[in-house]
Amino acid sequence: MRYFRIREDKALGYTGFVDAAHKWGLPGVDTCPACKATWAGAGTNYPSVDLTPVTALADFTEARAEPLEEYERLRDLVRPFLPPGAVVEPGSCFGPLVGKAQGRFGQFVSNYSDLLLVRREALEKLQAEGLRGLKGCRMEVRFRQRHSPELLELELLPVGRLHPKCLPPDLEPPCPRCGRQGLTLPKEPVLDVATLPPDLDLFRLVDMTTLVVCTERFAEACQRLGLDGIVFLPLPAEG
Repeated sequence: MRYFRIREDKALGYTGFVDAAHKWGLPGVDTCPACKATWAGAGTNYPSVDLTPVTALADFTEARAEPLEEYERLRDLVRPFLPPGAVVEPGSCFGPLVGKAQGRFGQFVSNYSDLLLVRREALEKLQAEGLRGLKGCRMEVRFRQRHSPELLELELLPVGRLHPKCLPPDLEPPCPRCGRQGLTLPKEPVLDVATLPPDLDLFRLVDMTTLVVCTERFAEACQRLGLDGIVFLPLPAEG
């Protein structure tokens, strides 16, 4: 099986842009008592999660940093609502994208590295092809134009990891208190094939959640169906 990294295709001249944020989110961590870092992650987005039953919902509407103990309290409140296999960290986001959009859009939209949007009709074609793990979620985005597409956000679970061979030899382990590792994307990333999911054709990585990965089945189906807006960059995978 071959794997690819998904990036926005800027060569097609699409002008569409979505200016939106998820309805709810966890705060970042303000000065971990162990590693002293103030941080929040990116890419752990779960647009299918509805937090309206949570008490004190206002605690999840403002982006900010909180002491680790407060972050952990809020994290534990949202855990029962997460989909199976979800990875949650400081800065995790929930609920639909809320905002505005305008311009001319392709079949896929990837204005941000941690988001992948798709037209409903394109998603239905891919699902009809039998591709696995494709979950489109509604958005609350207002289009500034008369004829607007119906875009859905794809919910991408973090599964799989980078191979140790592409990581710095002196990379420190994650902080035992807050989980932060401070890993940056290697210039030549390599996937650890032993950690990759056998039942998903589209996913993120656990240790690099802004990296959207697909199988060759997904890439070939998109190309065969003429679904544009993204490009596929080969990602080597080793055992």
